[in-house]
Parts: sequence; structure tokens; C-alpha cells
Amino acid sequence: MISLSEIRNRALRFQNEWAGTTYERGEAQSFWNDFFQIFDVSRRRVATFEEPIKKLGGSQGFIDLFWKGQLLIEHKSFGKDLRKAKTQALDYFPNMPERDLPKFILVCDFQNFELYDLDENVEYHFTLDELHKNIEIFAFIAGYQKKTYKEEEPTNRAAAELMGKLHDKLLENGYEGHELELYLTRLLFCMFAEDTGIFPKNGFREFVELYTDEDGRNLGSQIGYLFQIFDTPNDKRPKNLDESFTQFPYVNGQVFSEQIRIATFDRSMREMLLDACAFDWSVISPAIFGSMFQASMDTTKRGELGAHFTSEKNILKAIKPLFLDELWEEFGRIKNNPKQLQVFHAKISNLKFLDPACGSGNFLVIAYRELKLVEFEVLKVLKILTQLVHIDQFYGFEIEELPSRITQMAMLLIDHQMNLRFAQMFGEPHFNIPIVESANIFNVNALRADWKELLNGTHIDYIIGNPPFLGSKLQSKEQKADMTIVFNGVKNAGDLDFVAAWYVKAAQLIQGTSGKVALVSTNSITQGEQVGILWQELFNRYHVKIHFAHRTFKWNNEAKRNAAVFCVIIGFAAHDTKIKRIFEYETPISEPHEIIVQNINPYLVRGDDFFISSKRKHIQNSVPQILFGSMPNDGGNFLFTDDEKEEFLAVEQKAEKYIKPLISAKEYLNSKNRWCLWLKDCPPNELSSMPHVLERVNNVKKIRSESNREATKKLAKTPMLFGEDRQPDSDYVLIPLHSSENRMYIPFGFCDKSIIANNSTSIVPNVTLYHFGILTSKIHMDWVRYTCGRIKSDYRYSNEIVYNNFPFPQEITDKQREQIETLAQAILDARTQFPDSSLADLYNPLTMPPKLLKAHEALDKAVDKLYRKEGFKSDTERVAHLFELNRALTSLIGVEKPKKRGKK
Repeated sequence: MISLSEIRNRALRFQNEWAGTTYERGEAQSFWNDFFQIFDVSRRRVATFEEPIKKLGGSQGFIDLFWKGQLLIEHKSFGKDLRKAKTQALDYFPNMPERDLPKFILVCDFQNFELYDLDENVEYHFTLDELHKNIEIFAFIAGYQKKTYKEEEPTNRAAAELMGKLHDKLLENGYEGHELELYLTRLLFCMFAEDTGIFPKNGFREFVELYTDEDGRNLGSQIGYLFQIFDTPNDKRPKNLDESFTQFPYVNGQVFSEQIRIATFDRSMREMLLDACAFDWSVISPAIFGSMFQASMDTTKRGELGAHFTSEKNILKAIKPLFLDELWEEFGRIKNNPKQLQVFHAKISNLKFLDPACGSGNFLVIAYRELKLVEFEVLKVLKILTQLVHIDQFYGFEIEELPSRITQMAMLLIDHQMNLRFAQMFGEPHFNIPIVESANIFNVNALRADWKELLNGTHIDYIIGNPPFLGSKLQSKEQKADMTIVFNGVKNAGDLDFVAAWYVKAAQLIQGTSGKVALVSTNSITQGEQVGILWQELFNRYHVKIHFAHRTFKWNNEAKRNAAVFCVIIGFAAHDTKIKRIFEYETPISEPHEIIVQNINPYLVRGDDFFISSKRKHIQNSVPQILFGSMPNDGGNFLFTDDEKEEFLAVEQKAEKYIKPLISAKEYLNSKNRWCLWLKDCPPNELSSMPHVLERVNNVKKIRSESNREATKKLAKTPMLFGEDRQPDSDYVLIPLHSSENRMYIPFGFCDKSIIANNSTSIVPNVTLYHFGILTSKIHMDWVRYTCGRIKSDYRYSNEIVYNNFPFPQEITDKQREQIETLAQAILDARTQFPDSSLADLYNPLTMPPKLLKAHEALDKAVDKLYRKEGFKSDTERVAHLFELNRALTSLIGVEKPKKRGKK
């Protein structure tokens, strides 16, 4: 690509040569031929004179100069009205194919220029002798791209949808699998190359338009031969090769080396390809497009293009604290010291990066781009042009072939885009064609591969990525086998999310090195039982230390329908660091604020490293014990809705005293009724006198007897009872095991002992108002958020992790107890003021009554002061204090003996 300084010099010569020219017809074509030469572009290659076209009224017109899809020029003699010339140009638009519509209109009378940027709705007016001052607005002719800050995602989606349509047609014709994926990535390269200066401008589109039949019959063979030409060095090409092929450079880089079948096209497919060619591929973001391109190849996913794309903003959350902030900080310190800057330049050129679950390459693309931007600043200060940072510093593992190919291509594209930016910044074009360097992308199962063997001894400085999010119950047999291989005997590893395996593999690779890791993960690996399983392995076996962490935030993407996941980002290494950073979010959609701490524990809270283990009993003897609700294990035979209960009692009146209200989390939160047969105290003679009840009992016996579980089969001996009966003899507090993360408070509540609590709840019998007050306070809710498991983003309350480890206040006075009981009663009283509202309504943040909220806030303040006189400033401060209390209390009770297991 010609440099901007050379373009400016040529513009000055052009101005001098054409100064004073005024007559249109005799000199106009020569004028424009010379104009294009300013930008080192042959006019004949891109544009035609006197392009015939029908005007709006149907009459025949001729465009003075037309570059399809880019530029329409109307030329007049000096002194003519250029505004009329613009109107004339616009009259041609209605009958143009959409792909041919230009981005710019230029009208000129030799001495005056008016350029209209139709995309930006901007116009420029200047004279011939001012041309050299305005060459930047014409830089697109030479292949330079203007940086815009519009939303990129719709642009990328449109391009991906075009490729998806072409994919479908090729697939219909029997072109499939590996060959189809490779073919489409090659077409992608061709279209990007012609819009960014690798190929002649519009070279590939012109090849398709001019050298293939309109019905598409020879398109496949022509493209197939063109692919061979791309893989043939210039000195090895046939001597009599037609000019239509010789215009294209030798590409190399294994993009076109594999021989594949010739694809077949028809007229409609040729039109699709031309539509795709007409798209401006120079504006494509390799980071975004890769994921969308991959999704577009799957018709079931096409409606969610971008649904699993990692946004650039979120990628930067990982790479900035991992390495980028540090590099910019170092550059700022040494930029006035040339020798140190040269050493720094050499250092960044030797850094190695790995994404072990690279997908379509989003993380690698952004990391490479940001590293190049650091290098460009170094070059500016040193006033040199020698680039040392290259894409072969980047490595990726990917289990699927298509995304691994897309990653390879995306890295080539971002490399070229950075070369274009280099040319704009320094005025010196630099193209890596033929391709001699490429990213090191391996199509492998990263969890079964030997990373060190694949890397062939290469020291990796930074591991980054966004491994798959799959809970233990969603993993396939193959994925569970992968987990078994990675964790190799680690107890309860089968309960871990799939992403946890990448933590272990990364920790293994960085042993004994200065390597650092930053992985995006589901927040569940920092909550509940998973913490102890994963992080004890990482801390104890691999001596990992957490260097930074983004606490839970909503991981949005760039899709039409945002597929949000609740994530954390954890940066760690096998060595310690003095400065540790926690990025806090007031809400999951807030902007983060940074906190500097001395240590980050596996719950991503400031404090010492330790693990909350399951406890069968509460860590304080004075606290009431918690139980699960009762489980019917009845196949639905003991359960009734209101209508079903009435129908049943109509035929079995004696059963009325054995039908009890049943409450689950759903009924409790939504004020719904449900009923159950509770035959615990039913004498045998009464049971025998109720045939419809006996029928249901017999059904339960049959269901349990046919179970695959031995424990369930044993329950068939007592078919009249619930499978698990934990119903207390006293009133109790009910805790719904699952609750929306949107609620500020999980609605705990008192229930009468006559109401049977089922196994979607936990129950705490023998509870006072004081205990209820502590449990329903904010400090307990914060503890829940930090320690419970999750189903998606919703809370999953745990008896053994959350409740039994929660430290109640110690050494309180009678006055303090009475205050808490009074405030707790105020919450119950506030609820009763809204008898027609369910707990779901009362605790919805959008509909929560101010009276109820005020009652909770009063209780929160009082409970906080039971723990610490000055209270707390934040959620994390509360939880850090609770962790300290838990650690002190558990150190007093010692290690709990494991449960005895019965014989299998």
C-alpha cells in the first residue's frame, strides 16, 4: 500500500498538471485516470467510464465514472452547477442492485471538488489547489480504512448471515463437512483480502463478475483453479497464465495448500457470492466475526448469531490486569530512556500467549491487537519502523475443527489490519504476503492432550481464555471422562463445572515458571461445595495464588438477544505477588471498582485462604439444627391440587383427616395450595377401609419396587409413608432451597407443624423470633450469596455449607435479643398488611412495599451491630468478618469425622 506521504506528493504534482483546465468532455477521462494514479490504483482495475444505467423515470443514463459499491463520479465543465450534478447522481440509485450502491458521490468541474460520504452523512468542499490537504478523505481508494466508533456487531452479523446463506446452498449440493468449512474460510480470506489491499481492490469480485458465467456453471472450477494459483509461487506459475489470475499474489501460509473438491454453483449462488463480495469486509472485526461465522454455519444457531460471543469489553477485563496494565505502566516509566525501551521492545516480542479453549479466537485476536498497540507506541518514541511482535507468539487449543480454522484465519486478518494501522501511523506499508508466520492453533481435545508436548518446550507467559461453561449435570459422557482424566482421583471432582478442568491443566503447565493465568468462569466454582473440591487441589498440590479477580458480573455479549451468564474472572499464578486486585460490582450489571488487598481467598473475598467444608451440625451448639423437608418418593400418588383433593374426598370421605397441606418452595413463595396424603398415624384397620387410598398406596409400592436404586426398593416395604419423613413435632421456619438472585432477601417464614414441608425446602424447628431475625437479616443474605451454590444465577441454599457454617452473634445481652425479636416481628407484621400479595410479590425489588423494606433495613442495622459495634460499609466487609468468625469457631470444634457408609 502506498504511504500517505507519497499520496500527498503525487496530489501536489496532479494539482500542478491540471491547474487551469476547464473543459469537460475532452479531458475528463484523462483527469480521472491521473487522479486514481495519485493513490497508486489503476482506474481500469476498479472503475468504468460511461456506465449505462436506467434513470428514475426510465430513460437511459450514463454515469461518468462508476466504481461499484464505492464511488460514483459526475464530472462537469468548469462553472456548471455541482449541486445539480449531485442530484443527477442520486437519480441513478433506484435502479441499482443494492450491492452496487456507492458509499461516496464525488462531483467535480476540474477546479472544484464536492465529496459526499453517504454512510456518515458528511460532505466536503475544496478546490483543486487544496487537494493535497484533503487526501485523507480519499484514502479509501488506496485501501486505508477510516476508524469509526459505531456499533460493530450488526455489521459483523450481516456479513455472517451472508456466509450462512451460501453455506446452506453449498450443503444442499452435497458439499459438506471438512471441505465445506475449509472452502468457506478460503472465500472469507478472498473477500477480506480484496478490501484491505492484499489483493487488488475488488479483484476477487471482479474475477467472479467478469470471468465466470452468469448461470454459475463454471464458477466452481474457476475458483478452484484460483485457489491453486494462490498456493503457487510466482516463479512456479504457468508462463502463459491469463491476466485474470496473474493479478493475484502468492499467499502461502497453508491457507490454500490442501486440495479439495470443486464446488458446484448455480445462478442464485453466484449472486449470493457477489452480494457477499460487495460487502465491505475491511470493517469486519476478526474478534467478533469469528464467533458469528462459526454460528452461521449451524442453521439451529443462526438466529442467535453472537449469542456466545465474548464482547471486547469483557475480554479486556481479563487481559488488562493479567498483562496489559503492567506493560503500559512499564512503558510509561521508561519511555524517555531509549536503551530501556529497546529492551522492553525485545521483551514484548518474546512473550508467548496461550488460549487453551480458543473457540473462534476472540481472546487471542484482542490480545494480539493490544500487544501491537503497545509496540506501535514504542516505535513512535524510538522513531524506528522495525516490528518485532508477530502472530506466531500466540497459541491456541480447540477441540472443533471449524473454530480452530476460524481462529487461524482471524489471526491472519487481525495481523493484516494491524499492518494497515501501521501504514496509517507511520506512512510505511507492511504486508505479510506471502504468509510466512501464523498463529499456532491446534485442533485437539485440550483436556486429554499433553500441553507441554504440543508447545514443544515453549515457555508460555500468559494463559487466557473462556473455557466452556457446563455444570456437572449437563456434561456428556465424553466430557465426564475428560474430567476424570484431569482430576485423577480428586474426591467429588464429578460435582465440578467443566471449566474447572482448565484451571488444573493451566496450573500444571505453569509449575516452576513465571507464567500467569486469567480464565473466565461460571461463578459457581467460587461458591458452595465446588470451592473446597477445586481450590484445595489448586492451592495444596499446585501452590496457586490468586492475583486478581472480577467478582460476579453479568457476562453480556453482542447478540440481538443477549445470552447472559453470571461469571467471574480469576487471575492466578504458581507464585505470589504483593499487589492483589479485586474488582467489585455493586450489582451484576454495574461497572467494577477496584480494591487493593493483601490476599484473595477462593471465595474471591479479601482474607486468608481457607475452605468452608460441609458440616452435619451447626458450628455453634446453641443454634437450632436444620433439616431437609420430607420427600414423598411416591410418583405423585400422595399429592393433590385443590380440585384433585375435592374429587378424591368425594369418593373417599374417610381420608379427609389424613389429607394435610403440603408446602414446597413454589407454593410457599407464590401463595398456592397443595395437599398430600399423610398416613403416618393411620391405623391398619382404617387404611384397609379406604379402597381408593389403598389403590394409591399400592401404586407407590409398585413404583418403588421397580426402581433401580436399592434404597428406593427398600422403601417399598412401607408404601403408606413418605420416602423420607422429617416433619417436626413443633412449628418451624421454612427456607426455600431455590430463590431468585434478584431478591434482596430470601423470604424465610414461620409454618405450623401441621403443614408438611416437602424436600424443595429446608426447615428449622424450635426457632425463636431472635433466630428468625438473624437468618432474615442482610448479613445472612450476604453469606448466602457468597457461599451458596447456584442454579443458573439463582441461589441454591445449602444446609451443610450455608446454614451450618454461618456464625450467629456471640455473647449478646437480653436487651439485644429483645430488640432483634421486636424488629423481626415488625417484618412479619409488615407482611400481614398485604394479605392478597404473595411472598414473591412482596420480595420482588420492583414491587416490595416501602413498609416492608424499611422493617428489613432496621433489622439489618441492628444485626450488623451485634457482630461489630461500628457495623459494616459493604457486603464484602460483612462476609470477610464472617469468614474470620467461621474460621475461629471451626478451629475450636476440630475436624469432623466422616459419615459411616453402609455396605453397598
